[in-house]
Amino acid sequence: MAKKKSVLDFMEMKAKGEKVTWITAYDYPMASFAETAELDMILVGDSLGMVVMGYQGTVPVTMEDCISHCQSVRRGAPNTFIFGDMPFGSYQISDEDAVRNACRFLKEADMDAVKLEGGRRVASKIKAISDAGILVSGHIGLTPQSSGQQGGFKAQGRDVASARDLIFDAIAIQDAGARFLLLEAVPPELTEFIANFLDIPVYSIGAGAPCDGQLIICGDMLGLFQAFTPKFVKKYANVAEVITNAFKEYVADVKTVNFPEDKHVYHIKDSFDDFQALFAEFDSGYLTEEKLG
Repeated sequence: MAKKKSVLDFMEMKAKGEKVTWITAYDYPMASFAETAELDMILVGDSLGMVVMGYQGTVPVTMEDCISHCQSVRRGAPNTFIFGDMPFGSYQISDEDAVRNACRFLKEADMDAVKLEGGRRVASKIKAISDAGILVSGHIGLTPQSSGQQGGFKAQGRDVASARDLIFDAIAIQDAGARFLLLEAVPPELTEFIANFLDIPVYSIGAGAPCDGQLIICGDMLGLFQAFTPKFVKKYANVAEVITNAFKEYVADVKTVNFPEDKHVYHIKDSFDDFQALFAEFDSGYLTEEKLG
């Protein structure tokens, strides 16, 4: 089993040009698969609201939801660097709230770092969390928690004015003490500039290849999440089809009594005659209500 990487390892990987592999996971099995595959990092994203819980977006996700899923993921991947995603409302109100909730990810779920969305507007929160000794990742570009302000799930930074804003956001995030930055759904030309301009690792989710690594949502890449597939997703499997077909086969087997077969049952240890005698006791009324009591 490979040793869990640290922030120093990720800085060294950036310096060497070695790409980081990063996926989301929300439960023990998926986390264990990721660790076996030797993924560098896992994000327990608030995307669990859509992928696991069936919400239309990430806003309804609570701290309790995130902590519970983080605990499951940590049990599945004890030797992987894992981020806890701070849900909407857990850091927007005050710096104190931000630190308190960030601490919960470390104390209750054994996370290695936290991630929060926003640029300059959350710089004070990033600084407060970092000053508390907690590793922080920023997240700019398409930020699902504030997608309403962005007009929906739309790519960002595609014109000079908005690209300039994102560059200023990226600088503010680094200056506030973040040790990582995630760019979502921005042009690769902008991603490359920011990744080269900043000292900290810059990762992409739908922001192109020229950066320090890639993040992808497990439900998207595996074909588990069927509501929609973002343009930037590469599907490596169609697990939903496999599962649906398995369920259909199970239904057919049960209806036609092809399941369970003899190999799927546990046979009696005593003699059949003894069991027949037992059954006869009930049939004859031998076990009265008084005796059963």
